Amino acid sequence: MDNNETTTLELENKHPNFIESNTQEISLGEIADKCIVPTFSDNSLTISHQDFCMATYKAAENVFGALSPIECRVSHPINGRIPTALMKKATELTDDEKTIYYQRLAWIAKVSSCTRNIDGQEIHLTIGGVRAYSEDKLYNRPSALKFKIFVGWQVRVCSNLMLQTDGFSGTFESLTSLDIHQKALELFSRFNPEKDNNLNALAQLQDTRMTEEQFCHIIGRMRLYQFLPVVQQKAIPQFILGDQAINETVRQYVNNPNFGRKNGDDGISTWDFMQLLTESAKGSYIDRWLDRNANCTEFATGIRKALRYEDSEYDWFLN
Repeated sequence: MDNNETTTLELENKHPNFIESNTQEISLGEIADKCIVPTFSDNSLTISHQDFCMATYKAAENVFGALSPIECRVSHPINGRIPTALMKKATELTDDEKTIYYQRLAWIAKVSSCTRNIDGQEIHLTIGGVRAYSEDKLYNRPSALKFKIFVGWQVRVCSNLMLQTDGFSGTFESLTSLDIHQKALELFSRFNPEKDNNLNALAQLQDTRMTEEQFCHIIGRMRLYQFLPVVQQKAIPQFILGDQAINETVRQYVNNPNFGRKNGDDGISTWDFMQLLTESAKGSYIDRWLDRNANCTEFATGIRKALRYEDSEYDWFLN
């Protein structure tokens, strides 16, 4: 393959990041080769990032078939040095004398054979996971570690994930990679991409529109929700995006070429609304990203039902 062909392939494969915030891209090989693995207080090994990824990846292969290569994003680097370099200044350290691991990891892989189309947008069935060493008790004796895994649909044009509750594990604890593999198998086996409920719930979002006035009213209610007394919040469906994400949603409403308002249109569809929310959730820290993403999908679905008078649960955000 010549250089021109390589460049063309790279351009074709280029796509937006599935999460932004303060993360950086890294390959699974780099994690395995260049990063140390943290230990517990007695020097027992934790489950490494690469073992977590591969245990989940192999479970997904068993259920869904061939997958794309793993895409990793990491944050919160923890820097160190080898013992022989203890007395050196930081500026004098060589690469061989530095150690590093990343406290937080998010990763995805696409199911090669599962692509659909909603509202003219290509979507892919995607699996992945999140873990944060900050949630584990590394300074104690060996104990179960915390992980999150998911399977859901991703929009190709923006790499936004749409996570439904039956495809999101929430936080679970595992002692071994084999345990992770088993929990991933259970989640993936329960999620049927051909099942009407999963895909239709997303596809139906395009058949309902909100006016700009309704959009502005919902944005105002989102802001108000954050300051309500806890008792009142419990009486309303949960919404966990903060001010920064809400501001980004409004900015995307005005500027996003794919899902924002169009010239001559009064408002957007609830499908577009969900994409604006999930786009804003990409600015979350890794450890909060999946929960907020799933909340965006649930919230947009609830708003659609309220607009169609099919369910009054989300009426508070409209009235």
